[in-house]
Amino acid sequence: QLQLVESGGGLVQPGGSLRLSCAASRFTLDYYTIGWFRQAPGKEREGVLCSRNTEGRTYYADFVKGRFTISRDNANNTVYLQMNSLKPEDTAVYYCAARRTYCSLSRSDFSSWGQGTQVTVSS
Repeated sequence: QLQLVESGGGLVQPGGSLRLSCAASRFTLDYYTIGWFRQAPGKEREGVLCSRNTEGRTYYADFVKGRFTISRDNANNTVYLQMNSLKPEDTAVYYCAARRTYCSLSRSDFSSWGQGTQVTVSS
């Protein structure tokens, strides 16, 4: 099974930026559909965005459109989540996930998950 490891989380001020990394092992990440999810304290895990190379599309949750983007570095088998204009309500544990079929923002559709990385937006 594909193994994923997130990194890059931390404390950032409102309006600031962070870039999260999702590094894969055992298999080539380019073959997989990649989703980013987040879970705030006391809330359900929610989809942030999803990207599948064979579709040539990225699907965004409304609350991140215009602020978050995804990119891939195939040479390093890594996917990045660039987060700009961060807000306090973006505070959550962020997870990357992978599957072999179509894009989805539902956590139940993904079987491979990273351990998560904490993002805290506060002054």
